[in-house]
Amino acid sequence: MTRSRISCPVLARRVVGAEEAAAAIRPGDSVGISGFTGAGYPKAVPAALARRVGEARRRGEEFRVQLWSGASTAPEVDGVLAEAHAVSKRLPFQSDPVLRRLINEGEIEYVDAHLSHSAQQMWFGFYGPLDVAVVEVAAVLPNGLLVPGSSVGNNKTWLEQADRVILEVNQWQPRDFEGFHDVYYGTRLPPHRAPIQLTSAMQRIGDPYLRVDPEKVVAVVETDAPDRNSALKPLDDDSRAMGEAIVDFLRHEVAADRLPADLLPLQSGVGNVANAVMASLLDAEFRGLTAYTEVIQDGLLDLLDAGILSGVSATSFGLSPDGVARFNDHVASYKGRILLRSQEISNHPEVVRRLGVIAINGMIEADIYGNVNSTHLMASSIMNGIGGSGDFARNAYLNFFVSPSTAKGGAISSVVPFVSHVDHTEHDVQVLVTEQGLADLRGLSPLARTSRIIDRCAHPDYRDQLHDYLARSIAERPHARHTPHLLDEALSWHQRYLSTGRMLP
Repeated sequence: MTRSRISCPVLARRVVGAEEAAAAIRPGDSVGISGFTGAGYPKAVPAALARRVGEARRRGEEFRVQLWSGASTAPEVDGVLAEAHAVSKRLPFQSDPVLRRLINEGEIEYVDAHLSHSAQQMWFGFYGPLDVAVVEVAAVLPNGLLVPGSSVGNNKTWLEQADRVILEVNQWQPRDFEGFHDVYYGTRLPPHRAPIQLTSAMQRIGDPYLRVDPEKVVAVVETDAPDRNSALKPLDDDSRAMGEAIVDFLRHEVAADRLPADLLPLQSGVGNVANAVMASLLDAEFRGLTAYTEVIQDGLLDLLDAGILSGVSATSFGLSPDGVARFNDHVASYKGRILLRSQEISNHPEVVRRLGVIAINGMIEADIYGNVNSTHLMASSIMNGIGGSGDFARNAYLNFFVSPSTAKGGAISSVVPFVSHVDHTEHDVQVLVTEQGLADLRGLSPLARTSRIIDRCAHPDYRDQLHDYLARSIAERPHARHTPHLLDEALSWHQRYLSTGRMLP
């Protein structure tokens, strides 16, 4: 492999293999890794670390590390380290099935944090010292500056805070990534904080490079491997229905003079449903749009290619294999139309509120009062995590939570009397959307929300049960009609599924 990507003489002398680099990670270390939604994660060192851990376990030695990231990574990181039983604590987000199982079994502690909080809480000292950073980049310049790759995430903080740094320089990442990034180095700690001077989605306020103290770099590893690049599911009728409902609602808001004709900056969560919503905008009349979001999925790339979006600010890519091929084939044409920032800026509440972001995020379930669960199955088992949905929903100008109305082939209603876990309270939820319809909850009291949610969002198979629950709650709580509940019965909706596999009686 050529070393043309490492032109700094000092760091070029520190090129080693992955096994030697992984030897710099010690039992009990806290390790900050690059990576956000399957993009820009280290490709070689985690597997080498997993092999070291396996050797130590065979000798009867304990070897586990705390693993901190930007968001989810890939099987080559979370998967191999979980399978090696190498992780003692994980934060702030994950999506790996093996890791998820070990978290739910209690082997791994999981700190499910808002993504805008993780970097600042590291700076505050809430997590303790960071021993090692393992960060993937696209190139190392002669002066030691780093060209970031397909995600930025928490890399700036990890590079600044870590005692030791391992760099992976990935030839697969386009060398043309130079100039795509805007890394803000003006963050201060309380009581010396200053306003973040970002007033439009595509405004630059930082540097195109990451910085690292070369004295801290203990190893540089060369790789040539792709990101996770998960394929998206084809659009189905339910996804189209949800996307069309949101587009129609946006038209209504423009007509009511509550939104400008070119809307406000868009944010969409990660996944097939959110991607489908973006696809619905392809056939809409809106033009000159911008996005201020976390992840660039295929739907946003489609809108850029169609000229509907003028620019996208994010912290990471999350493309399908076809999307990656399209981007890599035309990477130069996207320069100036795509900015990748640190997640402490892409998700910053101050900026989200100032820009007036329109936030669209997924959920697992919602209840009849508008509380949303986006993280847990049946109250106890974590799925992935809250991610950035809280950063955006609470501070957005307008927010949507979307989900099919049922799961498991209709066995579970996504609209329930009381969610089994609350991530977004009724105070933060404005609009609920399923394939059945859309419920605008703005300005409604809790009791006024119930019929709107049941009639417009719940599946017909569950509407009578939900109305019956509500009527009996009101009848049995004559002096508690603000948010009436029958708690034992509300919980039984979840218990029935656990015991029978069906929620219907």
